[in-house]
Amino acid sequence: MKISKTILCVVFTIALGAGQAQKTVFKSHGKVNYPLSSGDEKMLDSIQHKTFLFFLNEYHPEKGIVKDRTTSSSPCSIASTGFGIPSFAIGAERKWITREQAAEITLKILTFFKNSIQSTDTNVTGYKGFYYHFLTMDSGTRKWNCELSSVDTGLLMMGIIFARNYYNLDDEVEKQIRTLAAILLNRVDWNFMLLPASGKDANKISMAWSPEKGLEDFGWSGYNEALFLYILAAGSGMNNAEQSYKAWLKTYKWYTPYKGLSHVAFPPLFGHQFSQAFIDFRGVVDSYMKEKGIDYFENSRRATYVQRQYAIDNPKGWIGYDSLCWGVTASDGPPAKYNFGDKKFFDYAGRGTSGKEYNYFDDGTIAPYASLSSLPFAPEIVLPAIRSMNKKYGKKLWGKYGYYDAFNLTAKWVDNDFLGIDEGPMLIMIENFRTGLVWNYVMKDPVIQNGLNKLGFEYVN
Repeated sequence: MKISKTILCVVFTIALGAGQAQKTVFKSHGKVNYPLSSGDEKMLDSIQHKTFLFFLNEYHPEKGIVKDRTTSSSPCSIASTGFGIPSFAIGAERKWITREQAAEITLKILTFFKNSIQSTDTNVTGYKGFYYHFLTMDSGTRKWNCELSSVDTGLLMMGIIFARNYYNLDDEVEKQIRTLAAILLNRVDWNFMLLPASGKDANKISMAWSPEKGLEDFGWSGYNEALFLYILAAGSGMNNAEQSYKAWLKTYKWYTPYKGLSHVAFPPLFGHQFSQAFIDFRGVVDSYMKEKGIDYFENSRRATYVQRQYAIDNPKGWIGYDSLCWGVTASDGPPAKYNFGDKKFFDYAGRGTSGKEYNYFDDGTIAPYASLSSLPFAPEIVLPAIRSMNKKYGKKLWGKYGYYDAFNLTAKWVDNDFLGIDEGPMLIMIENFRTGLVWNYVMKDPVIQNGLNKLGFEYVN
């Protein structure tokens, strides 16, 4: 699908002053225009409400931070917290909680991170404005000697960007949210995560830092969930952002697994969804996508269709795969004790497929959030798949917070847990599809506007 010329109607430019270049103002296009039956509306209401309950019940009552998963020993995930911030707002918009309740929880989150200790010590919350991937729920400090994560901090910041635009009222709580959001966003030292101009990953954003090892010498490469990260860093003033982004684009893999479905490949579907949970890429292209003649939204649509076609082909012969049962992405899965014959299972893994010749850890495990988080891209194939899975397996797949994380019919296994980084994108993308809520507020932010402009994004004819 080529980009429509009608997209130009939402574009205008503003002059920055005499002698200065003009900047494009990027806008959200709002909800996806796709007809829904009353049954579909009720189904999506139910899915969203149940998923929302994960965030409502699994956040810390004082700190606001959100657990990684539902187990009693689970730590906080800063990415889960980042997805949680707009999730509370969705709950307010859908009248499951009040706006005041959502704002109070959000203020707790921002206050916790603002007051948390930032140092090179090994038992703190973060350093240089970045935060450790996992934090203990009781102390709010580093868990498992995990890494100071660039992408997970980025997802937290995207939630904070949403918050400072959504909470726009002139009351004390919402004013504090905006003040703290600015402090937290300005505190991130993106240059700290920038790899040097020499080496295998020169000029790229590093994946991580730790007090034991320092800055990891591997950066974000190939198309993946880090698309938003480069926009965020560029918009926040990272040095050499343009060169860094060009270095990243050079590692893209353009792939044609099936006729008519050429796209920049990344096998796990979450890599096509995380950035677009926050940024509306419809009609927006960088230099790479402009050359290919599609935008990132269309790229994700094609990746979604590839997953469906892969399930139809089912080259590995997994039970259940077909045109109405698909969605391979990072998720829980059957542990090794379920292995039999030549069938091997991988527990939690970064599963994915971009076609027969390009797949990761495909072991027959389907994650319902994989297809549902692609709802804005391809509702015409996502909705039938969800209806079918509900009809065939609904009672087995459905629990306290809606869909369990994953299931595997070959192993006769269904997960008994829910993950925040899977629940969040599913809830947000359904809401974006229905109302455009998160897109509408994130796209307004000057950090996103600056990042898109700095990296050369533009609307196309």
